[in-house]
Amino acid sequence: MDWWKQIFDAFQQADVRQVVYVPDAGHASLIEACIADMGIRAIALTTEEEGIAVLAGAWLGGERGALLMQSSGVGNCINMLSLSKTCQFPLPLFVTMRGQWHEFNPWQYPMGQTTESQLNTAGVQTLTATSPDDVGAMAAATLDQAYTGGSMSALLLHQRLMPVKTFGK
Repeated sequence: MDWWKQIFDAFQQADVRQVVYVPDAGHASLIEACIADMGIRAIALTTEEEGIAVLAGAWLGGERGALLMQSSGVGNCINMLSLSKTCQFPLPLFVTMRGQWHEFNPWQYPMGQTTESQLNTAGVQTLTATSPDDVGAMAAATLDQAYTGGSMSALLLHQRLMPVKTFGK
C-alpha cells in the first residue's frame, strides 16, 4: 500500500511547502514522510477546520499547502470552506474515506457516504481514487486544479486503498 508515495511526489512537483493534518492511520506514512522532509512544514491540527485557516495564511505568505484528513473530518470543515470560496485561495484536500469498504465502525457510515456530495455542494471539485494506480495522476490533477484554477479541490482516497481496520487494530 505505497500509494501515499505518489501523493508525496505530487507535493514535491507542485512545490507544496505546508501540509496540515489531523493524525490518521490512512495518511500515517504520508504524514511521516512530510514530517521528515526538511522542505515541508508539517503541522498537526486539533480539528480539520483549523487547517483551512492555516492554509489561508500559507497562501497569503506565498506558500502552497495541502490538508490531509479523514472523511469524518469533512463535516467539521463545511462552514470553514466558505473562507476559501470567499477569499478565493486554492485549497487542495486529500481525504481518506471511511464508511465504505469493510467499515467496522458504524459511526463512520453517515459522513463517509455523504462526503462527496457535501463537498460538491460546498463548491469543492472532487476526484476519487479507487486503485493505487490512479493515485499519482489524480493527486497531481487535484493540486493543479487547486493551484492553477484557484479553487477548492479534493482527492477522495477510497477505503479500498487502506488496510481493513477493526476495533482491535
